[in-house]
Amino acid sequence: MFGFLKKRRRDRIRAEPFPPEWLAIIQRNVPMFARLSEADRNELLRRVLVFVAEKNFEGAGGLTMTDEVRVTIAAQACMLLLRLDDDDYYPRLKSIVVYPSAYKVPREERSGEVVREHDAVHLGESWGHGAVVLSWNSARHGAADPRDGKNVILHEFAHQLDQEDGEADGTPELDRLAFYAPWARVLSEHYLALRKAASTGRKTLLDQYGATNEAEFFAVASECFFERPVQLRTRHPELYDELAGYYGQDPAGAATPA
Repeated sequence: MFGFLKKRRRDRIRAEPFPPEWLAIIQRNVPMFARLSEADRNELLRRVLVFVAEKNFEGAGGLTMTDEVRVTIAAQACMLLLRLDDDDYYPRLKSIVVYPSAYKVPREERSGEVVREHDAVHLGESWGHGAVVLSWNSARHGAADPRDGKNVILHEFAHQLDQEDGEADGTPELDRLAFYAPWARVLSEHYLALRKAASTGRKTLLDQYGATNEAEFFAVASECFFERPVQLRTRHPELYDELAGYYGQDPAGAATPA
């Protein structure tokens, strides 16, 4: 019953006219939107309407929440969902908290009996219990250059997909049981190769922050998949194919002239 009511409410939201000022924000702030087919652009806009209606956006650290912030974030969060059979729109996520710029988070480090307190500077975080935290300055600039391979919005929302099964382990929920073995093999091989390259100082296409752990590798690989798809397909074709199979998208094909 509740599922039926949710679907009916979402269908009503999806049928609403898309505000032209929101479309202008997406065209200005999300260059990836232009490479989508007309059908995918229309689907993305429908999903943005639902996402903005259902998620709570909060300004922090003095940021005043505006439609530009909401829509810029929502469009990229929904880019990941475009072909996924994910009707819950990040079901664990309730709030998106946005700071004006990089923000500090208190941290404790323990070494034996010694505890050291310090502030860690963050650009974004994904919490498994209901929130994504973003720096608006980093989010805006990361979206503006779709070829630099760095996009904090894509990164943190990839973490949300990874966390939907309750674990942040670099493996989101896949459609079929048979998909898990090749996923584990390919992503593990590329993760270990990135760790080795990072330890020797060799330059890599993938951001070496992905060598931190498997969860960060999936998030970094997702950034690269959407922002530098042609390079990823050329240099890491197996990794590209696994991500294309999961996301149901071929951004390298869309970015390559016919």
